[in-house]
Amino acid sequence: MLSVLAVTFPFFALVLCGYLAVRRGALPMPAIPGLNGFVLYFALPCLLYRFGASTPIAELLDPSVIGVYLLCALIMVGTTVALTLGGRIDWNNAAFGALTAAFPNTGFMGVPLLVALLGARAAGPVIVTILVDLLVTSSLCIALSRLDGHGAGNARAAAGKALRGVAGNPMPWAIVLGGISSAAGLTLYGPLDKTISLLADSASPVALFTIGAVLARSQMTSTDPTPLIDYVPVAFKKLLLHPVLVLIIGGIAIHLGLPLDPFALTVIVLAAALPSASNVSLLAERFGADNGRIARVILVSTAVSFFTFSGAVALLA
Repeated sequence: MLSVLAVTFPFFALVLCGYLAVRRGALPMPAIPGLNGFVLYFALPCLLYRFGASTPIAELLDPSVIGVYLLCALIMVGTTVALTLGGRIDWNNAAFGALTAAFPNTGFMGVPLLVALLGARAAGPVIVTILVDLLVTSSLCIALSRLDGHGAGNARAAAGKALRGVAGNPMPWAIVLGGISSAAGLTLYGPLDKTISLLADSASPVALFTIGAVLARSQMTSTDPTPLIDYVPVAFKKLLLHPVLVLIIGGIAIHLGLPLDPFALTVIVLAAALPSASNVSLLAERFGADNGRIARVILVSTAVSFFTFSGAVALLA
């Protein structure tokens, strides 16, 4: 356990540094969008491209990993909406609460953390989970969020808008380009490769620092009180039920003879054990959901995951 904490502690410490920097005023809140932009449009795409280019294309297109992880994501979304919808929580807030329960922070946190823990071979399955969550889970939850008195037509329009948003997100394109490079055996021109490497190396520390900054900003700008029952169960569902569900479904798939690599299953179980993705807060704000509740789910899941994620690694890795 101590050896696991020796790896995970620096990652969570960087999140704490970003949180304290904003809370103490060392980092002004107007600077946070700049950090987000650097990570989203420069550093993280370079990191994903580098991992995609060095990963065999078969691992990036593994149907067993896609099927198991997608099925679990759909179950998480469906059960979370069913359990939370009603009373104070309408379709909009139930849908984005479900997104926090099903969408782990694989982009900003999972890729560097799982590669550090399990080696470069972990990059392939993690990248698969990112694509599933960006293309399917997010689009589904945005569509569900539009069902409040608007009908299926508005939900379809929202899903289309979500997919257009994905098309403007550089992360899936970086993965696609990396996969093409891997399949074709392409090698970048030396200076260009060095530039991408420098940006990729900056992705992990800046992304983790930014997570903490975003969490602090959300906490400081949220004034409406939210009952604990509205967000704590969702946070623990994300940290405990999601990885257990992936482990069970993956185990059943292997028992039925599906060609699911046990190492890949371990990777996606640990990906599911990560805290909720911080960008769900931005989506909730854009679509008019209760961002205070969503931010609290992300904050609680991130804080508690230092213990739950480390425990999951100690048990599985």
